[in-house]
Amino acid sequence: MTVSPADLPPSPSSQTTISVRGLTRRFGKFTAVDSVSFDIEQGAIFGFLGPNGSGKSTVIRMLCGLLEPTAGNAVLDGIDVTRRPEAIKERIGYTSQRFSLYEDLTVDENIRFFGRIYGLSGTRLKNRREAVLALLGLGPYTPRLAGKLSGGWKQRLAVACALLHEPRILFLDEPTAGIDPVARRDLWDLLFLLSGQGTTLFVTTHYMDEAERCTKVGYIHHSKLMVCGEPETLKAMEEVTPKGMVRMEIECTHPTAMLERLRALEGVEDATLFGQAIHLLADSALAPETIRRSIESGGSECKAIRPIEPSLEDVFVMLTRRNSEG
Repeated sequence: MTVSPADLPPSPSSQTTISVRGLTRRFGKFTAVDSVSFDIEQGAIFGFLGPNGSGKSTVIRMLCGLLEPTAGNAVLDGIDVTRRPEAIKERIGYTSQRFSLYEDLTVDENIRFFGRIYGLSGTRLKNRREAVLALLGLGPYTPRLAGKLSGGWKQRLAVACALLHEPRILFLDEPTAGIDPVARRDLWDLLFLLSGQGTTLFVTTHYMDEAERCTKVGYIHHSKLMVCGEPETLKAMEEVTPKGMVRMEIECTHPTAMLERLRALEGVEDATLFGQAIHLLADSALAPETIRRSIESGGSECKAIRPIEPSLEDVFVMLTRRNSEG
């Protein structure tokens, strides 16, 4: 199990691309980020999750050298960001949640402009322009104004510009927010490709299915990194399914009508809807037959009761509730 202690020992891996120790940022008396520590390996897709205002953006700003930490340090690709913030900028790419390129310039003009910002010129700029156009499938769109692109193609253009200087680390702040499911799948296919080529990806997201696709996941809440590890490891934590408890999926008719009934059933700790099924966290002593009788006495047909494994959503809900209660 990989839980996020504030003072982890230095990672022995020579392949670690991002190493963070005790990273803290205070604004006056307010602590936005509180002693955060984690490691990210080269080529990993790191999913960074947490509620709005939890500290995600502040962490990214410190890692990108845009905000000086109050305490702690971060090393990216062998460079101490706190000591050499300018040196890190040539090693990283960044795309924001809100489209931040020039909408009154064409796709091609944006790419050429940002290429020059990154110090590219001549043959180098020409080669990199052709490479990102091919990688992102933007070739047919080069004469189109960026402001006229759909949300998915705008995000592709933003990623193309961020990749021009071949960064070893790419930060993506909610890259799929507001785009359609097909564009979202295409973008994740691209992220898998970049990961396979050795680019380290730091992705913030609110989508649980996207978190499941990540190599490693960190969850920050009220400025503290509550947990960090591989998705399957996090799901196996005892806090997620406490000893003596089980998780079950119930298929029945009228599930919305049965939800409150099952929540009130003795031995049920939590119940929530997943599509047309009900997921329960309940005492292991609660017999399936008792659940079945409760459903049928409420006027519904119980079609199936089966054990299930927890999801990442279950992990974050349980940890958030426990932290809030504490």
